[in-house]
Amino acid sequence: MRLILNVLWLVLAGFWMALAYTFAAILMVIPIVTIPFSIAALRIAGFCLWPFGRTVVPAADAGVMSGIGNVIWLLLAGWWLALGHLVTGVLLCVTIIGIPFGIANFKLIPISLLPLGQRVVPVGSYADARGVAF
Repeated sequence: MRLILNVLWLVLAGFWMALAYTFAAILMVIPIVTIPFSIAALRIAGFCLWPFGRTVVPAADAGVMSGIGNVIWLLLAGWWLALGHLVTGVLLCVTIIGIPFGIANFKLIPISLLPLGQRVVPVGSYADARGVAF
């Protein structure tokens, strides 16, 4: 079932949102100090391509710098990526078949706003089994 959902997701929204994250990653490489944001954008782009069967958990080693980085990310790229998820989610929710994909888009908004200090793990992994997944 995950395979079918992921393939439909890829066609309906995943490819375009992953392209937006890749564009953000390219922009974040230009000033050298924002390369960690570029890495985070590429990690989320991979998550956008194949989201079903994976979840986001807080990183245990995240510190103050990830919080500061999240504020900078939010100002530079997070808000327009979250807006892209919001618009795509609303458009997908217009159809009955698109409702699960619209909800999946809404679930990607938090990581698009605050990606640093988060890890993408398979559902059922050790971190997910400890109850730290959301």
